[in-house]
Amino acid sequence: MLPASPSGRNVPVVPDADQAREWAEQELSRTVYQEAKPSLLDRFWRWVGDFLANLLDGLSGVDPTLGVLLLAAGAAAVLAAVLFLIKPRLNARRRKELFDAEDIKVAVDHRLLAEEAAARGEWDTALAERLRAVIRSAEERVILEPRAGRTAAEAGRALAASFPAAAEEIAWLARRFDEVRYGHLGADSADAARARDLDSLLERSNPSASPVVGAVLAVPR
Repeated sequence: MLPASPSGRNVPVVPDADQAREWAEQELSRTVYQEAKPSLLDRFWRWVGDFLANLLDGLSGVDPTLGVLLLAAGAAAVLAAVLFLIKPRLNARRRKELFDAEDIKVAVDHRLLAEEAAARGEWDTALAERLRAVIRSAEERVILEPRAGRTAAEAGRALAASFPAAAEEIAWLARRFDEVRYGHLGADSADAARARDLDSLLERSNPSASPVVGAVLAVPR
């Protein structure tokens, strides 16, 4: 700001260091400057270009065999960086479906797979197959309508609506399925046992909701 002098003319104000920094931050926070900032991808490719340029500059006078090895190492480093940036985005876009596309097993098959996996100490598989058994059983009992591409979370919410007393455990199992399959948070024997107990409980229970809309008229078993 330019204050008026006694003569009526504006004179420049010389800010101190703190005031100057504050003015600079306010100016740079304007949209025009933010939009001009290079994106993360732009900065990455700039880094790749600088890295390769520096690598090639450093190869002058180097033994050809060693030069090839250094180039290969540089290419591997760039590839690793690309995968590090891209893989989380690909995983985020991947739909967390409960059943594999070719999976046409019935509930008893999934239970058998869960028991066999537990006997081998493969707790991740035991937990995943137990949830599949729970959901497939609900479909066979006409509690849930069979639907391709359903996720564990979607199936869990639908099933919890029919078994409100077990809603917390159903939500837990659906969440653990996603953590095991997509979050790399492994299950243990206690998880497998808890999932098995939930399966047994639901098999002994009657749903509180009416049969699914759109299903063939039938009384849930």
